Parts: sequence; structure tokens; C-alpha cells
Amino acid sequence: MNGSVQGKKFIAISGNIGSGKSTLTAMLAKHYHWTPVMETADENPYLADFYSDMPRWSFHLQMFFLTDRFRQHRGILQRASSSVQDRTIYEDAEIFARNLFEMNAMPERDYKTYTALYREFTALLQPPDLVVYLNASVPKLVSQIQKRGRGYESKVPIDYLERLSHAYDRWFGEYA
Repeated sequence: MNGSVQGKKFIAISGNIGSGKSTLTAMLAKHYHWTPVMETADENPYLADFYSDMPRWSFHLQMFFLTDRFRQHRGILQRASSSVQDRTIYEDAEIFARNLFEMNAMPERDYKTYTALYREFTALLQPPDLVVYLNASVPKLVSQIQKRGRGYESKVPIDYLERLSHAYDRWFGEYA
């Protein structure tokens, strides 16, 4: 690819925590002069609480991400310029919320409410033109997470990262 991509594009970068999504998003945006749409993890008021008590805060955390990512996605579709997005609304539901439900950290009642809203939101959205999946080993993820030094991420359990990696593999395997 060169710097002269024709037509409006919507590219999404997906991958586990610490896989390099933000770095690649910024690089592509700079190279192609596209609008970067970054994940707003640092603005999520539930994130630190979530890593301390996943079952207590999982629904709150996921609802924040779902509504924020819906707003981002709609903004991308309304924008006249090309965009590259750091994490998608689809990952929130298909990877993160599903994983929390499967590990009994989100009650079934909350998960059903969440997924019903997710289905309503995504029915209104045109998907990205391309989704790029960044896959990294769990030791590499841990190293990247430690490098960026976000205090709340120091509490991310290794088994949680492993579960997310398996969930990503399953999700992308369904579309391959």
C-alpha cells in the first residue's frame, strides 16, 4: 500500500490488551492521513474497579465500552474522511463480554441485557471495510502492558489474558 488510497475507508484494528493496536492505529493514520479513533480505556470510570473486582464491575465496564464504541462507530460512518479505529464494538461483545459471562464474572441476566443492546446497536451500523487482527503471545502482551505502565493494568491476571487470546482465536476462526 502506498500513501494514496482512493475513496473513504474504515479500517479497524483488533487484538488483545497490549497487542499493539494503538501503535498500529497511529502509524496507519499518520501514513495515510486518516483520522485515528483511539480506544477510550483511560476515560472508562469503571476500569480500575473492574480489575480489582471483575464480577462486581463487569456489566458497568462493558456498558461504558459498548455505548462509547457505538458513538465512535457512528462518528466514523458520518465522517467524510477515512478512519482507522483502535478496537471495535464487535470485540466488546464477542470477546470481552462473552468471556466475562463464560468465566462467571458477569451474571446471565446482565449478559442477556448487554447482548440485546449490542444486537440493537450493531443492526444500525455498517461494519468496517477491513478488520486487522493483531495476535501476540501472552508473554509479549504482559511485556507490552508493563512497558506502558498503566497502574490499573498491573492487576490484569495472566489467565484473563490467556482466556481473551483463546476467545480472539475462536472469533477469528469463525470468520476465516
